[in-house]
Amino acid sequence: MSLIILDRDGVINHDSDDFIKNPSEWEPIDGSLEAIARLNYAGYRVVVITNQSGIARGLLDVETLNRIHSKMRRMLAQVGGRIEAIMFCPHGPEDDCKCRKPHNGSFEDLAHRLRISLDNVPAIGDSLRDIQAAMESNARPILVKTGKGERTLAEGIPQGVEVYDDLAAVVTALLEPQLQ
Repeated sequence: MSLIILDRDGVINHDSDDFIKNPSEWEPIDGSLEAIARLNYAGYRVVVITNQSGIARGLLDVETLNRIHSKMRRMLAQVGGRIEAIMFCPHGPEDDCKCRKPHNGSFEDLAHRLRISLDNVPAIGDSLRDIQAAMESNARPILVKTGKGERTLAEGIPQGVEVYDDLAAVVTALLEPQLQ
């Protein structure tokens, strides 16, 4: 079984500079839930690794974050998909913790828990810090143009990082070789 790592905001759901603070603000990007279901059907284990500094900033608490994730899981189940695990960093940028991307502490924790190497595991994000955490873990960084992706691309990304319009396009590219 293959593994794939997804960022949440800007990859699965619409992002907001004001943060996603409650379930009503969480809205999936068109095609993202179906893309995850396609990954599941193709045998992928889907894990989300996400920075959630809104907790450190006092904009939401862990209970509210869990309700947001419950909504995401329910909507995903309605299209036949599932996320195996959600790992989140509740710290703010000034905390300089190792679990907050661009650091790769959450990636290392995932590799340790699953007793695997993340070498070449696709890691999809919309920001430079997503790419940096993936690269630090020897995962395969992939940028989507949704969320902050267009801005990230305009500011410059490391050479060799794959870029796609959205999660659905990434999934199509990943799964097409398996169809042949």
